[in-house]
Amino acid sequence: MDEKTKTQIKDMIHKNKVFIFMKGTPDAPECGFSMRTIEILKSYKVEFGYFNIFEDEEIRQAVKEYANWPTIPQVYINGKFIGGCDITEELHKSGKLKKLIEE
Repeated sequence: MDEKTKTQIKDMIHKNKVFIFMKGTPDAPECGFSMRTIEILKSYKVEFGYFNIFEDEEIRQAVKEYANWPTIPQVYINGKFIGGCDITEELHKSGKLKKLIEE
């Protein structure tokens, strides 16, 4: 991944307290995992940024390398990689996601 792409990803992640790289958009998710993750984030009534990885193949590949995580969606809170759908669901059920969002 080149520096320009890395900077682009960093800028996106840090623009919002909560950020998600996903397939599709929050109003029209294009995979079940992205849909479930968005539903969880929306349940907190928190503003979040997003990027539809289908819009840019370079970013799509680079985010996997950036987070060292092979799948989408990818959730970031306060610039820190949290995980994908399963981890977000686990954190939500345990109450830890709420704490991370409120920090």
